[in-house]
Amino acid sequence: MRLRKIITISLFVLTGFFCFAQSGTTIVDSIFSGGISRKFRLYIPLSYDGSKPVPLVMSLHEINETAAIQQTYSNYMLIADTAGFLVLHPQGSTSNPYWNAGLNTLVDDVMFISQLIDSIKLSYNIDLNKVYCSGYGNGGVMSYYLACHLPNKIAAVASVAGSMYNFWILNCKPYRAVPVMEIHGTLDGTVNYAGSAAFASVDSVARRWLSLNKCASAATSYSLPDATNLDNSHAVNYLYSGGTDGSTVEVYKVIDGSHSWPGAATSMTNTNYDFSASQEIWRFFRKFKLSQFVTTVGLQENQVFNELSLYPSPANDFITIAGLSEGVFTIYSIEGRKVISETSATKIAVSSLAKGIYFLKIKKYDQEHMIKFVKD
Repeated sequence: MRLRKIITISLFVLTGFFCFAQSGTTIVDSIFSGGISRKFRLYIPLSYDGSKPVPLVMSLHEINETAAIQQTYSNYMLIADTAGFLVLHPQGSTSNPYWNAGLNTLVDDVMFISQLIDSIKLSYNIDLNKVYCSGYGNGGVMSYYLACHLPNKIAAVASVAGSMYNFWILNCKPYRAVPVMEIHGTLDGTVNYAGSAAFASVDSVARRWLSLNKCASAATSYSLPDATNLDNSHAVNYLYSGGTDGSTVEVYKVIDGSHSWPGAATSMTNTNYDFSASQEIWRFFRKFKLSQFVTTVGLQENQVFNELSLYPSPANDFITIAGLSEGVFTIYSIEGRKVISETSATKIAVSSLAKGIYFLKIKKYDQEHMIKFVKD
């Protein structure tokens, strides 16, 4: 993808969306995941003092771009300054960063995001009931993939100019309802609104989540005021409500909109300026908590993992897994290095491990569960 040129602050006069002033701090750091160093940027608003748990909003970049570009492009910082949430900008792998949304077995980005959430939680007081994921383009595709494969940690997802790959859309069967939002231009030449050989159409994605969430098939809709005729586009919002546990599906159809983030400061043609995608995504996210979905037992992951426990912690020679004896059991260090792997277990020897914090990942029936323990 071509990098988007950030335009001057003069656009602020036109729309009011573009102001990059911020009072918080951006932390640039990395963790080890799958044996490699993975970078991320974490924005911490000035209001954060660690005294109470706060939401965490992830923003995933487009293919061949970076966390730094996405931080500027999505510009959640001003919203975070007011609303008090942390903003996490992970970076994809390789020298040409991308998100591996089921494309290959080279990098496990679901594991990376899961471990990154765990790592951030160790250092910051985040509310695990309010962890959300959004993304642009390939980052939007990855957001859907996380909704499918990490529903035990992410309350809701939003995609801007993204979609779901045709080869796994029907295999996406999370054990719980996941609220989703899609924001997409009808003239998107990268991820076509009508679909392609690779990507499902926006309408197909919406129908898939309507089915999974059991939402009403009819939407309430409204046309947003066309605030400026300089963006060559206008938007219509569709809201599908009545889903399981209060879940919804929401679509912003940007008529004549391009492969862009509405409201962003960019020179990309046909970027819509009738609304701010970041503001609308936060408005959508803040309605949902993970606890409103995972408390309902009876679907796939709960059936597999709801009786699971690990003891002792701290452990010396062995850890015992109760409630599940078959699956893939993998222990990772806090840096993300794989240290032990078993295919069946009731007890796992950990005497060879150094003292510290570890994570046991258990995978069965294409579902995953992570448990933290301490080696003494």
